[in-house]
Amino acid sequence: VVLQAAFNLLIPDHAADAFSPPRPGPRGGWDALLERLLGGLGRWDAEHFLFIAERGYLLEHNCAFLPLFPLSLRALCWLLPWPVSLQPRGRLLLSAALLNALLSALAAAALLGLGRAVLRRPRQAFLAALLFSLSPAGVFMAAAYSESMFAALAFSAMWRLEQGQGWLSGLLFALASGARANGMVNAGFFLYSRGRSFALRLQAGSASRRKLPSLWRQVLSLAFSAALVCAGIFLPFALFQYYAYVRFCGPGTGLAQDIPEYLLQLARDKGYRVAGVGGDKPPWCSQRFPVVYSYIQDTYWNVGFLRYFELRQIPNFLLALPVTLLGSWAAWTYVSTNPRHCLTLGLERSKSEEQGKARDGFCGPAAFVYVVHATALLVFGFFCMHVQVLTRFLGCSSPILYWFAAHLLQEHEPLLRSAGTDNLTSGKPRLGKSPSSCGKETLDNPVVRLLLNWRLMTPLSKSILGFFLGYWLLGLILHSNFLPWT
Repeated sequence: VVLQAAFNLLIPDHAADAFSPPRPGPRGGWDALLERLLGGLGRWDAEHFLFIAERGYLLEHNCAFLPLFPLSLRALCWLLPWPVSLQPRGRLLLSAALLNALLSALAAAALLGLGRAVLRRPRQAFLAALLFSLSPAGVFMAAAYSESMFAALAFSAMWRLEQGQGWLSGLLFALASGARANGMVNAGFFLYSRGRSFALRLQAGSASRRKLPSLWRQVLSLAFSAALVCAGIFLPFALFQYYAYVRFCGPGTGLAQDIPEYLLQLARDKGYRVAGVGGDKPPWCSQRFPVVYSYIQDTYWNVGFLRYFELRQIPNFLLALPVTLLGSWAAWTYVSTNPRHCLTLGLERSKSEEQGKARDGFCGPAAFVYVVHATALLVFGFFCMHVQVLTRFLGCSSPILYWFAAHLLQEHEPLLRSAGTDNLTSGKPRLGKSPSSCGKETLDNPVVRLLLNWRLMTPLSKSILGFFLGYWLLGLILHSNFLPWT
């Protein structure tokens, strides 16, 4: 937050062709101060979230942004005491900074718990959570975006599912799908968890005719619970599509009388469709299943299969290259290490699992579904989305980016191996340790230890930390000043 304020003051804002509604009227001293301190958190898509939180879904293309985050901002604005003279934008900016500071910390804590449950290597899970705190998408975790909220909900839901708390996990997944549309994909975690448990139970016993009635009851119970939870996960997105249909496809409600003239003029100048204003109905209203989200992605942002594959987009593909290589390397490493496990979709109980000696860490069997999820998001994002958003798309949706980076650092960095991987004590002194520790072994910060010994690190470790820290810093500089970023 401090760095974005400094960069926002030192570097002039770029005149970007992005949604930026005018804010006429006098500003008080509090508003000017907050704009100077936190204005960098309100750039690009943050303008949409702040606008929705203040005025609701007034413009059609605002419906590409789901309601949970702006509703939370509005609720926080209502709960906190404010100076009387402070305008809505200042209140919303401060609310976004406070809310995302809390949510990003909760997301890191949930990732730590999830890593301990899946990887079963506490130090590797701890290192991954630290890397999340230096995420290449870090600026979006602090800005008025829904990334921190989605990460906190999604990682918490995955963690609860690993603990066997299926219904609580389903509730958290449902809330996540009210924050970002790709949250609906998370229904696959619940389906896989239930399907794998059922497959392992079948392998544990014999399927005799005497047990067939019981087997059918189990199948029906599994299908019913899976359908119910999946319907709950899809419900927030479906309800929002219905809300948009009523708002933009229904008869005019006279809403235009309450809209300031400068916003109506902005809509006329930019060609934005305004809710409640007369005119032809949007084309998506006449579809058999009217989904405003896909229409907006197609019409306003030209999102679709291979549409971004143009020569002029080469810089954006280069911007997405590090996360693409890291995600692809993670998938290849896992598949090449566990070919049979991948071919059987993890539904076959291996001998090592039966003996309680299953592999731990990133390449363990428990990470399979997370690798599949991350790879599916990577492939979809690379071929069907604006490719530069892949960094934040994966950074807030999948733990694999952080688990695999932590795996590489622990496997190939001698500075970490010398301190032990998962033992809190070792007989060797730790590099970069403060002299005030008096020789006592403590659970120090491995990222700080590596940075203090930068020259001694391997090229691979320098590349990984360089990617994380470089994108973390560049994001603050560029995004805060309306310059193109991920």
